[in-house]
Amino acid sequence: MPAFNKILIANRGEIACRVMRTAKELGYRTVAVYSVADAGARHVQVADEAVCIGPAQVNQSYLVIDHIIAAAKKTGADAIHPGYGFLSENAEFARACEAAGIVFIGPTVEAIHLMGSKRLSKIAMLAAGVPCIPGYEGEAQDEDSLIREAGRIGYPLMIKASAGGGGRGMRLVHESSELATQLRTARSEAQNAFGSGELILERAVIKPRHVEIQVFGDQLGNIVYLGERDCSVQRRHQKVVEEAPCPVMTPQLRKAMGEAAVKAAASVNYVGAGTVEFLLDQSGEFFFLEMNTRLQVEHPVTELITGQDLVAWQIRAAAGLPLPLKQDEIRLTGHAMEVRLYAEDAAHNFLPQTGRVLRWEPELLDGIRIDHGLVEGQEVSPFYDPMLAKIIAYGATRDEARRKLVRAVEECVLLGVNGNQRFLANLLAHPEFAAGNATTAFIGEHFHNDPSLSSQAPAATELAVAAALLYQESANSRAHQGELAGWRSAGSAPWRFILKHGEQKYSVELEVLTAGSQPSLRAKIDDNCVELQLLASDGRWLTLELDGIRRRIAYQHSGEQLWLYGQRGNLELSDVTHAPAGGQNAASSGTVKAPMDGAIVEVLVSEGERVSKGQLLVVLEAMKMEHPMKAGVDGTVRRIGVSQGEQVKNRQILVEIEADEA
Repeated sequence: MPAFNKILIANRGEIACRVMRTAKELGYRTVAVYSVADAGARHVQVADEAVCIGPAQVNQSYLVIDHIIAAAKKTGADAIHPGYGFLSENAEFARACEAAGIVFIGPTVEAIHLMGSKRLSKIAMLAAGVPCIPGYEGEAQDEDSLIREAGRIGYPLMIKASAGGGGRGMRLVHESSELATQLRTARSEAQNAFGSGELILERAVIKPRHVEIQVFGDQLGNIVYLGERDCSVQRRHQKVVEEAPCPVMTPQLRKAMGEAAVKAAASVNYVGAGTVEFLLDQSGEFFFLEMNTRLQVEHPVTELITGQDLVAWQIRAAAGLPLPLKQDEIRLTGHAMEVRLYAEDAAHNFLPQTGRVLRWEPELLDGIRIDHGLVEGQEVSPFYDPMLAKIIAYGATRDEARRKLVRAVEECVLLGVNGNQRFLANLLAHPEFAAGNATTAFIGEHFHNDPSLSSQAPAATELAVAAALLYQESANSRAHQGELAGWRSAGSAPWRFILKHGEQKYSVELEVLTAGSQPSLRAKIDDNCVELQLLASDGRWLTLELDGIRRRIAYQHSGEQLWLYGQRGNLELSDVTHAPAGGQNAASSGTVKAPMDGAIVEVLVSEGERVSKGQLLVVLEAMKMEHPMKAGVDGTVRRIGVSQGEQVKNRQILVEIEADEA
């Protein structure tokens, strides 16, 4: 029986912190690994010891097996927990741990290798009698063979990267004329993302639910399932909301899916935590999709409805101990729901965001759990996935859990970096989702016109609050300098502020009705008048009365930047009242700037070259995604300020184009 005392967590962010919490509760010492970019990260602070394993880039730090094994040896860690992502489903990593005499807290090398291939795993599942989607998973990978098999399967069909996940290398094909092009792009994307261009084809299951079964095995041959999770609400094949149990599940269907999942796990002598994913069609028929040989991002919803700690189960299994419960002892109680808080701008096609976290105050209420890896002052860098935290709610019923989750999402204060709270809150409140009817087609069919998905001008009340805060801080500053608070030589002349949001400027005239420590003010924005009274502000929270209602608003003021937090999320305004006039719009001037920190993957033009509006100039990579930077005008490239491989900062000038006179 393997014994270990110190666990190295080969990961970062919220999952590293979450694993450490359980490891410490069980009496184990913990070791964090970190890149140079993560030196101040929360998981480094939480661990008993920490070792730097390389530069910010994942292929020089978190994905380097030798660096992680060396860190374990250096600290005396005799077990490694891989978390999820990075090396968690890498058979070579599990094999390296074994060779070094370190316990890998996960399944066997053989199980990881088999289930890491969609093609091989599907062949194994068919042999084990697990229901699978009709398709093609053969060895012949030439284009003619795939086109011939597609004709046999029929349309619509799915192309999938055999080694893939997260929607990469995946294409939905509606008719044969699209197939050849889609095969080439899917293969290219799969090769670039996973190092393998191997593909499988499957009949497309239209508007299914995505339902997954949590399985667990021990080294004694016991395997159980701990209910299901519904992960149907997805964007670009990425999960957005996860819940347990599935809203349409029946005891009979749960038993059938659970037993199929156990059969899948038993076919590879599975040990530890695993998830067998199925597509559930509208007739109640289900099909094997894939098996994830690791802990899932969404495992907390299973923990909340079963009352079990799945990380503790993982550690027990790795130590050779039997599973804590038999199948007939597992109980499901209540309902749990989870969303992922991302640093991204939903209003601009979910563009990943970088920057410094100035405020982070999660809403911790009864029935709310927040798994995160954030500390105030931390930099959200372009090198890693933009997920910051998971917000999870538990209730006696589905609607209670959903209602709690909406409030928790709206009340989690995140300032300095834009987040996706408004998108999440609106989605959770949508009648179709609230009714439990959401399938994988939900966002495309019911949510594509939601206000959270397009830019919204600041409301008059938000501009009034911002101007009032700036007035109060100016008045307080004058008072500290011995001047009368709010006094100006112009007497009753209104204060005038120019606030900028994005590229748009807004003028606010502020009339002081009564001065003092709790001033009453009237703000005029175009044809809108807003009256408010400031009651208290401490640099973090503002209390005011607006329309006869007392409210409390989180804010952060740093230099000329002011952030306000509300139900619309993180509103960033710039005080440009005293900025010099002038400046040109980037698009009309031909100046192309980086939308975030990142790395230049490719420069596609040269200085002196003629370009057209909309032409691709530069490809920027940030947060595991590529972002095309295009010309905003017709003209001639005057200057290229970057080169391939260079790291750039947000708003850095990449290319300058001299626009045509016309």
